[in-house]
Amino acid sequence: MSKNHSRSRLYFIIGLIAVLALAAYFGWKSLREDGPGPGFASGNGRIEATEVDVAAKLAGRIDEILVKEGDFVRQGQALARMQVSTLEAQLAEAQASHQEAVHAIAAAKAQIALRQSDVAAAQALVVQRVAETDAASQRLQRSRSLAGQGATSRQQLDDDRTLSLGAEAALTAARAQVVAAEAAVESAQAQHVGAEFRARAAAATVARVEADLADSVLRAPRNGRVQFLVAQAGEVLAPGGKVLNLVDLSDVYMTFFLPETLVGRLALGGEARIILDAAPGYVIPAEISFVASTAQFTPKTVETASERQKLMFRVRARIPPELLEKYLEYVKTGLPGVTWVKVDAAAQWPDDLVPNIGG
Repeated sequence: MSKNHSRSRLYFIIGLIAVLALAAYFGWKSLREDGPGPGFASGNGRIEATEVDVAAKLAGRIDEILVKEGDFVRQGQALARMQVSTLEAQLAEAQASHQEAVHAIAAAKAQIALRQSDVAAAQALVVQRVAETDAASQRLQRSRSLAGQGATSRQQLDDDRTLSLGAEAALTAARAQVVAAEAAVESAQAQHVGAEFRARAAAATVARVEADLADSVLRAPRNGRVQFLVAQAGEVLAPGGKVLNLVDLSDVYMTFFLPETLVGRLALGGEARIILDAAPGYVIPAEISFVASTAQFTPKTVETASERQKLMFRVRARIPPELLEKYLEYVKTGLPGVTWVKVDAAAQWPDDLVPNIGG
């Protein structure tokens, strides 16, 4: 009898433990499905992150890919290199054109100085011709006076008249030479300006090719993880051809949907909690970073047909970047889960939704 009593007691204890376990399970399930109270709401979603396609700026062949799928990269880190033999040839050509233009500027400056000296010489010749013209004119006047008095011959008068006319002609030619020399100076100055513009254009070409050379090394635009490679070394890409896809692990969030009766009570920057199906024991802190301004039909991922018929608003809960920095190796996009939000500012988070990760 004592033995049967002990066995009955053991069965009773086992049954009690089973009942308590079932009660705990259904209590947890009730919390998961119905929530901690009317001041809270939840929505299903998946972990997402900002994705960046790293692409080639110019057409060309991939020379080398420096990372593998799954690698963590930092902003500015080299990810791939394009072949640059053509660009290097273009750079050498542009640099030669620039040097040629620089020498043309120096030659134009020398030509300007030469033409300016020609102007000075022509102006000096004009002064000389003016003096000769004045002397010839005065001599002609004296010859006319003496010829009128019969003191000189008619031949002498004709000779002096010829000398005066020659001096005036020489003066006119000298003045023409001044004009020509000044025009030559202006031409040399125009050549100098043209050479300077050619030098600037060549310098700009050098800068452009150097920029293209710098862009031939594809660098990470931000911190993140290489999600997958689109191309391989040796492939020829068109301009804008994608090489790899990068996930920004500093901008990770879960998108979910709430009805209009609840979404109007959310505040941007408000607290949220994320629980992933893969790790139900961890409560991840988050904040409301986006609420759609227009309603839309709920996507088909919502479980029941009745809910799919309701107009819902898209909401995004963002995980703090400083928390993500601590767990980069564990961050994976696509993981399903549920996001809890407060629709009553006065509501207090229950113990089951207190963050227990990040410390």
